[in-house]
Amino acid sequence: MSVDEFLNWESGDFLTYELVDGEPRAMAPTNRTHGMLQNELGSLIRNHLRAKGSPCDVVTAPGVIPRLFAAHNMRVPDLGVTCTPYETEQAALPEPVLLVEILSPSNQPKTWTNVWTYTSIPSVQEILVLHTSRIAAELLRRSADGAWPERTTVITEGELLLDSIDFRVSLAELYARTRLAR
Repeated sequence: MSVDEFLNWESGDFLTYELVDGEPRAMAPTNRTHGMLQNELGSLIRNHLRAKGSPCDVVTAPGVIPRLFAAHNMRVPDLGVTCTPYETEQAALPEPVLLVEILSPSNQPKTWTNVWTYTSIPSVQEILVLHTSRIAAELLRRSADGAWPERTTVITEGELLLDSIDFRVSLAELYARTRLAR
C-alpha cells in the first residue's frame, strides 16, 4: 500500500494505524502512564514555545514520512515539533525537528524500529524516548555534521534538555503525576 492509498483507506475497525513498509500496522491504545506523559510533555512544550514567541508547533500523534521507502511509510510518533509555517492542512507533519516516542513494555521492538527510521528524516534534530516502566528518557541528538550517535544518551535524573527547541524540564517534574513517582 502506498502512503496515498493508506490515507484514503478505511479500516472499518476504529483502530489507529501507521504504515510500515507498505503494510498498515495497528497501534494499541495508550495506557494511563503513556497518555499522561504524552499530554504533560506536549503541554509543557506548547507553553514553552508560546512563551518564547516561537514559530514552532507541537503536534500529538502526527504522521511523519521517513526518507527510506518514503512512498510506503507513514509512521506515527507520540509527539512531533515542526517550525514550518502553517499554510494548508497536510497529512504528514512537514519538516519535524523533534520527534517523541513513549516506550511501553509491550511495544518496544516496534517503537525502536520507528526511532531508527526517524533518523532518515533530514529535518529531525532530536529524537526523545520516554519510558513508562521507570523514570527514564533516552535521547538521540544529531551532531553538527549531520551524523547520529550510535547509542542513545540515557537520562534517569536531573534535567532533560532538548536543544532543537531550547527546552528544559526536570525529569522528576515530567513524571510527577505518574504512578512511577509515587
